[in-house]
Amino acid sequence: MSSSPPSNSANAGDNPEVIISVRDLVVGFGDKLVMNGLNLDVYRGEVLGFVGGSGQGKSVLTRAILGLVPTRSGHISIFGKDRDALPADQRKLLEQRWGVLFQNGALFSGLTVKQNIQMPMRETRDLSPRLMDELAMLKIELVGLKPDAADKFPSELSGGMVKRAALARALALDPELVFLDEPTSGLDPIGAADFDDLIGTLQQTLGLTVFMVTHDLDSLFSICDRVAALADGKVIAAGPLQELLDSPHPWLRSYFHGVRGGRLTAGVAARGDV
Repeated sequence: MSSSPPSNSANAGDNPEVIISVRDLVVGFGDKLVMNGLNLDVYRGEVLGFVGGSGQGKSVLTRAILGLVPTRSGHISIFGKDRDALPADQRKLLEQRWGVLFQNGALFSGLTVKQNIQMPMRETRDLSPRLMDELAMLKIELVGLKPDAADKFPSELSGGMVKRAALARALALDPELVFLDEPTSGLDPIGAADFDDLIGTLQQTLGLTVFMVTHDLDSLFSICDRVAALADGKVIAAGPLQELLDSPHPWLRSYFHGVRGGRLTAGVAARGDV
């Protein structure tokens, strides 16, 4: 299947800029291979939705790209740089160009929202406390939280507020690239739709490239330029959503045309894409 660039991306065209390039990636734990020759490109300015069955390795791929799990072989390039070949100081600089929203937020429970957002700033910037406070409040406003959330601890937040606070932390260093791991998981339908809208707005206003691991069919429909699907240790398809809907691959047929996927398919048809 084609892995064509997004039609509405700022870099759509014959030669879109590749932000992430994964080639022949092999990742395993013990005798089990999770990735076995996986290839994937992510283009600048797009929202790429990454889907796959439970336990197939969606989050593992994210962590492999980030360098949080070891790879057995293959090549990962980010912003045109071989991540594993960089000296430690250059790799740290590269890592400051992306932000991560981990599954369930992963906020530090002993820190307030403001302190969580300031953590990346403290580790990488030489800023005054006053400036860090101002920047943290800007990020809090950016993700739609009220100012009084700044001094609350994660345990005092609703699920939706945790997601927004974690997103604010991911945006702390003004990244070009954002990784989102199941960003709407655990949210009610209204909260999930609001969060999708927030991601779409931030992507457009900040010019972000978004790599989003998700199982949320509504997210794929509402904000993704392209969708990549993982099965059997490889990306079996990558392209505009309609291409995956039309695919005869058994897993894709089951995923997109099952009972729950039928609603998505109907929505695409109603929108006039088929």
